[in-house]
Amino acid sequence: MAPLILSHYTVVSALGKGLDETYRALRDRRSGLRPCDFEDVAINTCIGRVEGLEDVPVGSGSRAKELAPFDCRNNRLALLGLQQDRFMQAASEARERYGAHRVAVILGSSTSGILETEHAYRHRDPATGALPASYLPRYRYTHNMFSVAHFVRANLDLKGPAMVISTACSSSAKAFATAARFIEAGFCDAAVVGGVDSLCLTVLYGFASLELLSSGPCRPCDEDRDGLTLGEAAGFALLEKSGRAGHPGAVALLGYGESCDGYHMSHPHPEGAGAIGAMQGALRRSGLTPEDIDYINLHGTATRANDGIEDKAVHSVFGPSTPCSSTKGWTGHTLGAAGITEAVIAALCLTRSFVPGTLNTTRVDSSLRSHVLLDSQEQPVRRVLSNIFGFGGNNCSLILGTV
Repeated sequence: MAPLILSHYTVVSALGKGLDETYRALRDRRSGLRPCDFEDVAINTCIGRVEGLEDVPVGSGSRAKELAPFDCRNNRLALLGLQQDRFMQAASEARERYGAHRVAVILGSSTSGILETEHAYRHRDPATGALPASYLPRYRYTHNMFSVAHFVRANLDLKGPAMVISTACSSSAKAFATAARFIEAGFCDAAVVGGVDSLCLTVLYGFASLELLSSGPCRPCDEDRDGLTLGEAAGFALLEKSGRAGHPGAVALLGYGESCDGYHMSHPHPEGAGAIGAMQGALRRSGLTPEDIDYINLHGTATRANDGIEDKAVHSVFGPSTPCSSTKGWTGHTLGAAGITEAVIAALCLTRSFVPGTLNTTRVDSSLRSHVLLDSQEQPVRRVLSNIFGFGGNNCSLILGTV
């Protein structure tokens, strides 16, 4: 495939707001994870919560009335992401360059604004069970899966193709792949890609019921790891054709690979078949070989099954030498936003000559055969592969590099 430039990109997570805060947290090995303090959730775990979302409505100024129906945690998080690193200005310039109908919005989310529905169920009529009348007109703007794309399009005044992908953890990684196909097919000239997923009761209690949550900050690939940590994030990238590179060293999407092994609703294929297919597809589409990859950002959720099977898949494609690590010890698992969060981290690796270690991990599981880094390294990086593997066997691997 022809490279697509990430002409602008940004992320907000528990690490901070925007590229500089995110990089400083990675460099200083400062985790964003904390004991669970989300609403009244009574679970012994940690979370990666973004500060201040409770106090920032989505509408203000002249657009307050227009945007007010979108007000929910997920869209507040989306707005906070859009406001970082001049991203809204970059999108406005793209709109002027191509036309509002030629810029797509393709995002990923696993639960959208489900928290609003959870709150509504808590306030049902005790006699009839009816949901509050004030909630029903707002469903399409909050919990509806298209809500975040609708909201982002409204904020950026875009009118091109728009969609939200919901394939669990791989959602916002697959947004890159879909956008690449849209641009190649001529449906649009550029695309705002990314993802938003916010903390909610369904996810926290759901993962607790599966007995997958760690009682402390997650420890990917550690000998004594005991589960994952959930987080929330919003991230965006503006994808344009390589003619928009502007300067040597620009970050580009070089390839993507997707697979769906459909082995089990929550458990990955025991031999890593889907993961292998996604990584091989990304290499094939980019025209690169395993030896061309300088660093692998692992899906690395810190569950025993996921880490072990991903290691088997990575080792089968790359062998024992390619450095790899998981960054979920910093951000937590941001679910549908994991793809964009870790794509932006990959871009930081490329532009700042930095490879993060695996935070919170002190002793790598001796059964793992890949080259898992514990300590961060300062070194030139030209090509990064980022893995995102979701429930239901929905897998996606992205290759980012400089051009």
